[in-house]
Amino acid sequence: MSTHTPAAPEAKPTGGIRIPKVPFWAQILAGLVVGVLLGWVARSGDVGWLKDTLEQIGNIFVQLLKLVVAPLVFFAILVSITNLRKVNNAARLASRTLLWFLITSLIAVALGLAIGLLTNPGAGTGLTPKDGAKPDQAGSWIDFLTGIVPTDIITPFTELQVLQIVFMGAVMGIAALKLGERAKPVITLSETVLELLQKALWWVIKLAPIGSVGLIGFAIADYGWNLISKYATFTADVYIGCAIVLFGVYPLLLATVAKVNPLQFFRGAWPAIQLGFVSRSSVGTMPVTQKVTERLGVPKNYTSFAVPFGSTTKMDGCAAIYPAIAAIFVAEIFDVSLGLQDYILIAFVSVIGSAATAGLTGATIMLTLTLSTLGLPLEGVGLLLAIDPILDMMRTATNVAGQAVVPVIVAARENILDRDAFDSATSFDVSDLDNDADATPVQDAAEQKPAVPAAATA
Repeated sequence: MSTHTPAAPEAKPTGGIRIPKVPFWAQILAGLVVGVLLGWVARSGDVGWLKDTLEQIGNIFVQLLKLVVAPLVFFAILVSITNLRKVNNAARLASRTLLWFLITSLIAVALGLAIGLLTNPGAGTGLTPKDGAKPDQAGSWIDFLTGIVPTDIITPFTELQVLQIVFMGAVMGIAALKLGERAKPVITLSETVLELLQKALWWVIKLAPIGSVGLIGFAIADYGWNLISKYATFTADVYIGCAIVLFGVYPLLLATVAKVNPLQFFRGAWPAIQLGFVSRSSVGTMPVTQKVTERLGVPKNYTSFAVPFGSTTKMDGCAAIYPAIAAIFVAEIFDVSLGLQDYILIAFVSVIGSAATAGLTGATIMLTLTLSTLGLPLEGVGLLLAIDPILDMMRTATNVAGQAVVPVIVAARENILDRDAFDSATSFDVSDLDNDADATPVQDAAEQKPAVPAAATA
C-alpha cells in the first residue's frame, strides 16, 4: 500500500512589480489638481489646443452622464414607486419624505437669503447690466406647469426633459401598482433594465477623475482667476451657505431628530458626496447615493423610492441656497430693491419649483424661474453663467447629502432604521462598488437585514 501523499498545489509566483491601487478619492483629488494646472498652463501660455482638449474631455464626460440620465430616471422612478408595494405604511413614508424635503428646503433658502442680505454679493464687483445676456433657455411658471405633461413619449428622451420623464415614470409606476399581479412581467423587466443602466453608469462613474480634469481645467482656461475675483463674494456666499447646510443643518437634524451620530453619517455617505462634487449631477450620482443610504441602515425598498425621488426634486444647493443668493446679486447689479414679499416669493419658488432643476448639471432653469417670478431681468443669468461650473460642484455635493439625510431621518422617525448597520457603516472606494453590486442579491424588505459588505470594511 503506497504511502505517497499528493503534493500540495504549487504557489503561484508572486514576483514582479505590483502597482498599488489608488483610492478613488485620491484619483478625484489628483484629477482636480491636474485640471487646475493644465487650465492655468492653457490660459497663461495661450495654448489653444490644450484648452480645446480640456473642453472636449469635460464635454464627453458630461455627455456620457446625460446619455444614461433619461432612461435611468424613467426606470428608477417607475421601479421606486412599484417597490412601495413591499413597504408597510408606504403612503405614510412617502408623505413624510416629501414633508422633510420641504422643511430642509425652507431652512436652506432662509440661510441663503440671510447670507445674501448680510454680504451684499453684487456690491463692488464692477459688473453692470450691460455685462449680462439673456439665457438660451428660460423658465416660467406656465412653462413649468404645462411642461410637466409631455406632448409625446419620444421628445422628453431626445431633448432630456427630465421633469416630463419623471411624470411618465410616475404614471407608469402607479398604473403598475393598480394592475397588481398582471403587471409583474413589466415590473420585472423594468428592474432588470434599471440594473443594466446602473451597470453602464458605474463605468461612466469610474471616468470621473478624467472628467474632472477636463471640467475644472476648461473652467480655469476659459475664465481665469480674474473672473473668480470679480465674483469672490458671491462664490464665497454660495460655498459658505452650502457648507452651513451640509455641515451644520444636516448634522443638527441628524442628532436631534433622527438621534444618530452625524459624524457616522458622513463617514458612510462621503463616497456619494465626493462623487456629486466632481460629477455635478445628482442623477449621475444616484446609484452611489442609494448604496450609501442602504449601508446606513435605511431599508432597501424605501431607499429605492426616496433616493430616486430626491435625485430629481431635492435640491437644497441648486434650488434653495443658490437662487436666493443669486436673486439678491442680480437685484443689486440692476439696482432693483427687493421687499419682504419678494423674499417670501423666493422661498416659495425654492420649495415648490425645485423639480425644475431636475438633477442635471447647472441650475439655469431654476434661476430663470426665480428671476421671472420676481420680475428681475433675465439678463442677470448671463452674469452668472461663467462662474456656474465652479459653483455647481459645491451645490451638487449639498444636494446629494440632503438626498441621503432625509431617508435616514424618516427611517429613524418611523423606527425602520437599522441602527446597528448605521453605526457600522464605513466609507468605501467607489470603484469597488460595481463589484459589490454584482455580489449583492436583491432581497425583499421582509428578508433584508442591512449590513455593511466586506468591501466597505476593507
